[in-house]
Amino acid sequence: MDVKRDGNPEIGKSVEAAGLSTNYLESGSGVPVVLLHGSGPGVTGYANWRATIPALAEHFRVIAPDAAGFGYTERRQGQQYTLDAWLEHITAFLDVVDVPKAHFVGNSFGGALTIALADRHPERVGKFVLMGAAGLKFDLTEGLDAVWGYEPSVENMRHMMQEHFAFDKTLIKDDLVKSRYEASVRPGFQESFSAMFPAPRQRHIEALATPEERIALIEHEALLVHGRDDKVVPMETSLRYNRLLRNSNLHIFGNCGHWTQIEKKDEFNALVRDFFLRE
Repeated sequence: MDVKRDGNPEIGKSVEAAGLSTNYLESGSGVPVVLLHGSGPGVTGYANWRATIPALAEHFRVIAPDAAGFGYTERRQGQQYTLDAWLEHITAFLDVVDVPKAHFVGNSFGGALTIALADRHPERVGKFVLMGAAGLKFDLTEGLDAVWGYEPSVENMRHMMQEHFAFDKTLIKDDLVKSRYEASVRPGFQESFSAMFPAPRQRHIEALATPEERIALIEHEALLVHGRDDKVVPMETSLRYNRLLRNSNLHIFGNCGHWTQIEKKDEFNALVRDFFLRE
């Protein structure tokens, strides 16, 4: 992977897209694969995809941007955080980095962006993977309410990670909790995060949703991945995607929560790699 500024692995290259200085990681060469992260507090492209990027970069040009309002992408006062605005930013970013078309992997919130891109800009999308994806209407879960309602403290971060993200609580080490907490309180991070999904939060699930009748028209080849024990986005959401997307297959990991790419990283990476390589 590229050398990062100031030795921080979360900071990669920077381009201006839709008026925002946009941070992104890039590694490998070949067919582009764009990784769209979730919406957890303190998330960055690196935090979400650090175990995925090197595995896929052996075969593809892998690009992982920080979405508007997240990570090290520029935050502007009065910025509107809507599905339209996020899509405008992502499509502008693709233009700037010279990616007219790519495969996509969308995690949770990033899955909502991915399915919306496939609907609204089908020519920009090759194959796509939805992992624990939002983008359909579902009842707000206790886990998602806790994620979007996060108030910064070490204990709140520990509780959220242990009780809502991971099935295997032994993955949640003190250094990981400390790292993610510190990420969540960097200047501007919590301010933009709290502005995105204020209570009542059911409306934000619906605002990220693509109508089911439009999803049913999408013809792209899709791979759906979900942790059976996901407490943030219900597994049933991927079952509905599988019924709606005519050219989709579904893989469910047992003993796995919302962190499929971390809890089942080797299996996940192989599944995604083979899906994109298959003609």
